[in-house]
Amino acid sequence: MPKVALVHRVRFSAAHRLHSPHLDAQQNRETYGPCGNIHGHNYLVEVRVAGELDPRTGMIMNLVDLDSAMQEELVQAVDHRLLNEDVPFLRSLDIITAETLAIAFWERLVRREPQWGGARLTRVRVFETEDSYAEYRGEDESSSTPMLH
Repeated sequence: MPKVALVHRVRFSAAHRLHSPHLDAQQNRETYGPCGNIHGHNYLVEVRVAGELDPRTGMIMNLVDLDSAMQEELVQAVDHRLLNEDVPFLRSLDIITAETLAIAFWERLVRREPQWGGARLTRVRVFETEDSYAEYRGEDESSSTPMLH
């Protein structure tokens, strides 16, 4: 059977503050500028799954199941929240960037793979703006380094 990829997007709005505990106050100001203040984004999260096409259904997985996983694992937890403080699964992160969100979102979604009938999570993109995103492809991929575009 042919392998196919399925991509789905969800949106949420949230606030964050760029501040590193590894930098002093001056270094934080120089590094993050006005983004060191609490500010918000209208985020877009794009998830890619891949698998073998099921000839009976014509799908690799049901899109409703992927959307449900993204809504339940991500959107319901982060929408209209202060990411640095209000989201339990993000509290362990030193800093909330698009890159760290991509990894954290991967970790939330990959737990749902057993429910996807063989489809595998292959990519998570977190768009902070219309023009830039961070991408994570998992630890076992040769190109797993988060990429900012």
